[in-house]
Amino acid sequence: MLLALLAAFSTSLPAQETISQEALFQEIYEMDSLLFEGFNNRDIETIKHLFSEDLEFFHDKTGLTNYNQNIELLGDNFRRGNSPKRELLKETMEVYPVPGYGAVQTASHRFCHLENGEMDCGTFKFVHIWKKKDGQWKLARIVSFDH
Repeated sequence: MLLALLAAFSTSLPAQETISQEALFQEIYEMDSLLFEGFNNRDIETIKHLFSEDLEFFHDKTGLTNYNQNIELLGDNFRRGNSPKRELLKETMEVYPVPGYGAVQTASHRFCHLENGEMDCGTFKFVHIWKKKDGQWKLARIVSFDH
């Protein structure tokens, strides 16, 4: 009986694109690179395109923010001209499929910005939940911690 229920449940789930772990890792690495190329170049339009409109950003110091709040905060930060830069520590990156939805990316990254005429840098951990819809990846959830 339990096996019949599990079989019925699994057939009602959306079909998951078959992709190797290596290919998924590369796709997410490329999406991460696009997103933070936009960040490092202060290109808010690229970021808008890669963020899901239902974005939720959980930060261990500043709390929960949504898509509109993040676009506004990033725009303000870019206009201040403090030259924010982000570097992914690729050797820490792991990617896991989420069947019927997308992927989970975990890693550490290094952020630097200009403060009082000097670069201030720190290394932090994050989790990104990427959603793939109609063949396009969008960043839907961000968890940033260990600040």
